[in-house]
Amino acid sequence: MRKLIFGLFIAVLPALGLAAGSTVPLDSFESDHSDKASLQRGAALFTNYCMGCHSMEYARYKRVADDLEIPVELYEENLIFTGAKIGELMKNSMNKDMAADWFGAPPPDLTLETRLRGEAWVYSYLRGFYKDESRPLGVNNVVFPAVGMPHVLVGMQGLCAVEPSIGTPASVEPLSGNINNADVCPEYAIEGSMSGAEFDQAMYDLTNFMSYMGDPIKLERERLGIFVLIFVAIFFVFAYLLNREYWKDVH
Repeated sequence: MRKLIFGLFIAVLPALGLAAGSTVPLDSFESDHSDKASLQRGAALFTNYCMGCHSMEYARYKRVADDLEIPVELYEENLIFTGAKIGELMKNSMNKDMAADWFGAPPPDLTLETRLRGEAWVYSYLRGFYKDESRPLGVNNVVFPAVGMPHVLVGMQGLCAVEPSIGTPASVEPLSGNINNADVCPEYAIEGSMSGAEFDQAMYDLTNFMSYMGDPIKLERERLGIFVLIFVAIFFVFAYLLNREYWKDVH
């Protein structure tokens, strides 16, 4: 029993640590791995804005193309910029020692980032950059204070002049389904190409894609889980009848 309790404590300790380290409330987020269009848009965003520094070296291009229903030729032409083959792992060519000099630490691999920190954390982090002249790169993040990463999405979002309002309730437009929380940045130092709602939707797609990368068999697992539960329910009936037959003459 002691070993079981200790094992459970070790299992939940990382989650408790992350919760304790969070200084701001996070935006709610619910991934949808069945939304292929969202995942495709997220894959394009990750390739164009994130993969110059971050890798996903525990996944292969071919698996992503197949799961997201992207033709292999189209994927190779538009989403592979390193000359890698479609069957290779999703690595980048950034030198880790040089990256450590530039950013203070080499950019982490993001294959399992949503499993490590949580989907809500990633979504809130992507929307949490703001102007801070005291930082070496001129930006900071409300979710990850003193972050060493530049705001690579500034062209899309713009740059908040003050700390954005992360954790405020978001609304969903009933017709378009867009996530609308345009008040996340009350004042801009630099204007972006997207409105608040458009950027929220883009960050949803990017986080949704990263969520898929961290758990690519989620839909299959959930589908098989239904059949497993049905089997257990049927087996329980026969086990109960057999047990009653064994013990019916025991007084």
